[in-house]
Amino acid sequence: MSDVNKTIQKWHASFKKGTDFDSWGQLVEAIDEYQILARQLQKEVQSTNSSDFTEEQKKTLGKVATCLEMRSASLQCTQSKEEFKLEDLKKLETIIKNILTYNKEFPFDVQPVPLRKILAPGEEENLELEEEEDAAAGAGSTEAFPPRAPASQGTLLPRLPSEPGMTLLTIKIEKIGLKDAGQCIDPYMTISVKDLNGIDLNPVQDTPVATRKEDTYIHFSVDVEIQRHVEKLPKGAAIFFEFKHYKPKKRFTSTKCFAFMEMDEIKPGPIVIELYKKPTDFKRKKLQLLTKKPLYLHLHQTLHKDS
Repeated sequence: MSDVNKTIQKWHASFKKGTDFDSWGQLVEAIDEYQILARQLQKEVQSTNSSDFTEEQKKTLGKVATCLEMRSASLQCTQSKEEFKLEDLKKLETIIKNILTYNKEFPFDVQPVPLRKILAPGEEENLELEEEEDAAAGAGSTEAFPPRAPASQGTLLPRLPSEPGMTLLTIKIEKIGLKDAGQCIDPYMTISVKDLNGIDLNPVQDTPVATRKEDTYIHFSVDVEIQRHVEKLPKGAAIFFEFKHYKPKKRFTSTKCFAFMEMDEIKPGPIVIELYKKPTDFKRKKLQLLTKKPLYLHLHQTLHKDS
């Protein structure tokens, strides 16, 4: 079996797993599966190296990703007027299975998620000069560059429904300290929850682009709802915060640094955590501090327990 057919088979299995969870009423698991699959499809759509799919097929995959996100949103917001039903989502199964030969009109009037170049951890190492070299090159005119996709509004998710005896965690990202904070273009954070092997335990979320910069700080002041009850997080898991910004000279979004919070650090109130050099080390084995200066990521945690 060719690599592309293996990929399609993997997507189909993930889609089936998600719709099964959905039909069994296991909504948290269904949302996780839908979000992870949507992200995989978006990465394929945005890949410039892949010749496995035509532009038309990529457009269709992007629309499937949009539908997966719409269904996720419907499951999380019971009052939503724009409900996307499970039976509608199931109509997409044959499209995923037969993406290489599918040539009919897409059954729903949706658009693919706007393109934004997303690089895997470490991938930007091969594409960009070191930050210092960039700075040394001076600030040239960027007018010659083509217009890029609109700034991201973020992909933050609402709080999960409460369950008796279970705890939910809200993390307010207050600000990040960086020596060159004022030079970062379209800065945002990607938040993920990983196990010890670096595997996603929750849907990955992006904050909206931060607009307020002050001295050596970029202010976010945004709440992130962790998409799993604290009691269900496995031992050794960690919450990661990747700081990303747009590099006009390279025309892509790059990870500048990252921070993480381990399970024993989950407690109500403010917390300040250290910043590490990229690439993001989700296994936490080769960590290098970003700077010796007292610059950190400032967070505030709130625990919600339903008794």
